[in-house]
Amino acid sequence: MTRITWLAAGDPPASFPPVSEALREPAGLLAAGGDLTPGRLREAYRRGIFPWYSPGEPLLWWSPDPREVLFPEELHVSRSLRRTLRRGLYQVTENRDFAAVIAACATARAAAGTWITAEMQAAYIELHRLGAAHSIEVWQGEELAGGLYGVRSGRVFSGESMFSRRADASKVALAWLAESCPGRGIALIDCQMPSAHLRSLGSRPLPRSAFLGFLAA
Repeated sequence: MTRITWLAAGDPPASFPPVSEALREPAGLLAAGGDLTPGRLREAYRRGIFPWYSPGEPLLWWSPDPREVLFPEELHVSRSLRRTLRRGLYQVTENRDFAAVIAACATARAAAGTWITAEMQAAYIELHRLGAAHSIEVWQGEELAGGLYGVRSGRVFSGESMFSRRADASKVALAWLAESCPGRGIALIDCQMPSAHLRSLGSRPLPRSAFLGFLAA
């Protein structure tokens, strides 16, 4: 029988097992339990681990191999997105309203079931308060039209979720982030898991060992 490590809420943040112990099926599942304290979340991201679970499930921790990533310079900007960017329909800000962005991401996924539970929102809002989690907001006038949020760990920005209320708004946020990465010392945008949408934007798989190298650099 395949087993995973179970963490207690009081266990030290460094209690995660080596990521090499992550399961092949379900792919990348490493541990369960623990808590979403800032110390544990920071330690997780430093090790290439992230939380992902549905309501009613225990807290699950993942480290897939390969890892889905986007190199900023490889972002695919379609012709329609180029037109949107040239037209200047939107204004972009950073860390202006983290709580609104994460709440909008949760709402956008509510119909299909979301992992961005109230507990997750509170944990990442606290991580944002401590300077480790960041949001990109896209505005149309005074309306929050789209955005994304994620966690910075050294040279890696782990994108957690994004949303759009207007055409291309989330893609505008991603394009803004990708363009700003070189000046911030960010070499890699971590997409965590693959999807057809992410692949259309230029993401690709990277061996976990290589991904961990970016985190350690």
